[in-house]
Amino acid sequence: MLEISKTVSIPENEIEMSAVRSQGAGGQNVNKVASAIHLRFNIIASSLPEHYKQRVLKINDQRITKEGVIVIKAQEHRTQEQNREEALQRLQTLIKSAIAIPKPRKPSKPTRSSQRKRLESKTKRSHLKMMRGKVDAE
Repeated sequence: MLEISKTVSIPENEIEMSAVRSQGAGGQNVNKVASAIHLRFNIIASSLPEHYKQRVLKINDQRITKEGVIVIKAQEHRTQEQNREEALQRLQTLIKSAIAIPKPRKPSKPTRSSQRKRLESKTKRSHLKMMRGKVDAE
């Protein structure tokens, strides 16, 4: 069971994991051992609550396919078990970030002194530019 919150968890049978060979350099061991984990999680067919599914599908993330499947490849660690834990952790983080409701931003007002400083600097600048003008011959 992958626990998302106190009330929501994902059963292990909904998460499809397969071991594949890691990419990149790794010496002689890399060609023999499948230590990377390829995780697939179908959002639409899962037992997640409906509002969770909608929020996760709305995320603009390259790991979510058009069909609604989350694909995660974990290959940072040398052992398959550590990569499995890493992949599950990433899935949990992705779903948690989707359901977190951001606090609405309250627009702040500029302070009186900042308004006064802005107007004073505009006045100084306009005076400076006015002084650059042509001088009358009178």
